Amino acid sequence: MEFVLAMVVLGLLLILVFLMAAMGIRIVSPYEKGVIERLGRYLRTAQPGLQFLIPFVDSMRKVDMREQVVDVQPQEVITKDNVVVTVDAIVYYEATDPVKLTYNVADFYNAATKLAQTNLRNVVGETELDEALTSREMINAKLRSVLDDATDKWGVRVVRVEIKRIDPPADVTAAMHRQMKAERDKRAQILDAEGTRAARILEAEGEAEAVRRIADAERYKLEAEANGQGNAITTVYGAIRNANPDQNVIAIQYLDTMKAVANGRASKLFVPYEATAILGALGNMQEIFVNPPKGGDDLPAPDIKSNLPPTLPPAR
Repeated sequence: MEFVLAMVVLGLLLILVFLMAAMGIRIVSPYEKGVIERLGRYLRTAQPGLQFLIPFVDSMRKVDMREQVVDVQPQEVITKDNVVVTVDAIVYYEATDPVKLTYNVADFYNAATKLAQTNLRNVVGETELDEALTSREMINAKLRSVLDDATDKWGVRVVRVEIKRIDPPADVTAAMHRQMKAERDKRAQILDAEGTRAARILEAEGEAEAVRRIADAERYKLEAEANGQGNAITTVYGAIRNANPDQNVIAIQYLDTMKAVANGRASKLFVPYEATAILGALGNMQEIFVNPPKGGDDLPAPDIKSNLPPTLPPAR
């Protein structure tokens, strides 16, 4: 009986020792670190892995070292040009010192949210509406720098800050839409005017080029005709000089020329002064042939040369 009682007590002691040993075993995950306290006093920082603690004496708080997200609730912010906008942002942070994060701030999430809201008002309030809408990267960088400096004593590093949206009032949004439409209409009208001007300039240049080419063609034609006429006159003149014509041939040429002039198309006929002498000589010739003088062929021939114009000048 005493033996059985001793075995029961020993078993209970073994179970108690096992339970106490199990209570002293802690496992720290790879993404965590542990802050170990002994009797309410900081002892050491536990690294990932298996950790042994003294039950009822040591305690451990685990700190997540992964990157966390703080969603800043939408809030109304007054910009530098007195426009009320609704701003929504997200803050990404990660713990760098688990001891500071455990002892220097009681509720980090709430503290980070309030700090982000306050600094968001300050940063956006220093910019105008147009700058706030178009310079989100600048606002993100400035806000991250401010939050990182403020959370450094908490053992936290702010990785980045993202502005989710900036919503102006409805009337301001409508005015911005009208302004954008007016700007686009102005650019469209400018492009249309420039296109019309360019088309007219090209059309005028084309017409000028056409006129220039037509004038060049006409000039070339006139020069070719003048050269041809000059060559023809030179050839005829040379042929006449080589033939050595007398005054009678010249008189016949005058008659042919007068015939061409008096073709019936002209209402007036201008007879050169030299042609009257030729016509008088031809009249004398006609009288001689129609009424030959009595006495035979011994009579002298009429002086035709005295009534003809002088001979052609020598060719140059």
